[in-house]
Amino acid sequence: MNDRIRVIAVVGMILLAALVLGTTYWQAWAEGDLASKQDNAIQRVAQFTIDRGVIRAADGTVLALNRVVHVNGNTYYLRHYPTGPLAADVVGYSTEARSRAGIEQAFNDFLTASNSDLHTVLTSTLNSLEGKTIKGNSIKLTLHLGPQFLAEKALAGQCGSAVALDIPSGRVLVMATSPTYNPNLVEKHYDQIARTKAACSGPAPLLNRATAGLYAPGSTFKLVTAAAALDSGTFTPDSRFNDPGYCTEYGKPVTNFLENGGVPEKFGNVTLAQGLQFSINSVYCNIGIKLGALKILEYAKRFGFYSTPGLETPPAEQRASGLYDHGKLFYPKHDYQVDPGRLAFGQERLGVTPLQMAMVAAAIGNGGVVVQPYVVDSILKPGGGVLQATKPKTLGRAISPQTASELTTMMEAVVTGGTGTAAQIPGVLVAGKTGTAETSVPGVNTAWFVCFAPADHPRIAVAVALENQLHKTGGEVAAPIAKTLLEALLKQPTA
Repeated sequence: MNDRIRVIAVVGMILLAALVLGTTYWQAWAEGDLASKQDNAIQRVAQFTIDRGVIRAADGTVLALNRVVHVNGNTYYLRHYPTGPLAADVVGYSTEARSRAGIEQAFNDFLTASNSDLHTVLTSTLNSLEGKTIKGNSIKLTLHLGPQFLAEKALAGQCGSAVALDIPSGRVLVMATSPTYNPNLVEKHYDQIARTKAACSGPAPLLNRATAGLYAPGSTFKLVTAAAALDSGTFTPDSRFNDPGYCTEYGKPVTNFLENGGVPEKFGNVTLAQGLQFSINSVYCNIGIKLGALKILEYAKRFGFYSTPGLETPPAEQRASGLYDHGKLFYPKHDYQVDPGRLAFGQERLGVTPLQMAMVAAAIGNGGVVVQPYVVDSILKPGGGVLQATKPKTLGRAISPQTASELTTMMEAVVTGGTGTAAQIPGVLVAGKTGTAETSVPGVNTAWFVCFAPADHPRIAVAVALENQLHKTGGEVAAPIAKTLLEALLKQPTA
């Protein structure tokens, strides 16, 4: 009798192992192949019998959940977004037609319990055997909805983006883009999204401008140039320059910012630090000529340029920052391939994302260390408990602590008495840099402001970019938005 029991037990264990392995294969490793078969009607229907996991903000607010639909005695779970457009470009959407974007796409396997994690596989297998509904894992994001709402409100009607990062960890606290869209309309009312209007040509509401919008950074890129100048030992904050309102490059004048009437600003004898404080193009043009384009781009790469930031959103929704030539990322082999003067003050063929510029500010505030940004705080089991939690990860050192300290002091002067005074916060030291990038249309600029605070104990880094600003500067229109976000985020406790 004991032998029979042993045989039955062994056979049972073999069958259970085969079942687990088979389920693991079809639900995990082969899931991608099955999902790619658009004509697999059974697969398309089956996914809606799974109670897809919810997506929550940092405070627990539900951003994506299911509505239950009963058809012919069957129960289906279809997606609903209770907060509508709020954080839509990060959350994304998942529709009945199997079209997905954002976190919904990137974490579809976890949300549908088809990931290869052993706990998920065993739980899903047992639920299937018992005839129970399979429940997906949930996603908790790092976004803070109060500041996120303020950012989207400030951007409303414009085209642009605002990003806020927690400096020590890299957590994305705010990622707002405008125009945005209501993911509840994607399935059956996409025509309403297509009719979105905003103050720019080609509003593209489904584009996450924070991670895939490429803009000339203008004078915010002077932070990278200054980092290269100081960290390489070629210049100090006190290095002096004569500013006649322009610098001469290739025999032609490259002017400072043109004041009303088209007259370039002139500052005379100034230091490198004052060149940043008052955003003097001629100073940085001459630094660029001295350093050469390759040295500046070397430091740009240290800050994360020329690679995507590795955020958890789909790779197709992220673009690398750097020089672009005919729409393709371009890294020169020789200095003569790039105009070093214009590169140094953020023009040339530079295309950067707001997230990348937030990373530059955060790295300076972090003593020169670049931290990888992340927007997924954790993945939670259906019954509660953490399945996976994101741990902060450093990407490397961009500059020395001394260089970071010198840059911080220079950025403080921008806000206390330079081009960024609109970002001043009573009782809080703010370190910032304005940017006003020229576009192909005369008088129409891309306005920027990047910053971090408190400057003496950095916690929050912010980048704001606004498209299509007619005769407006970054200090006028972007700095006040950054100030609003800093004030809101600094009131919240450090996680």
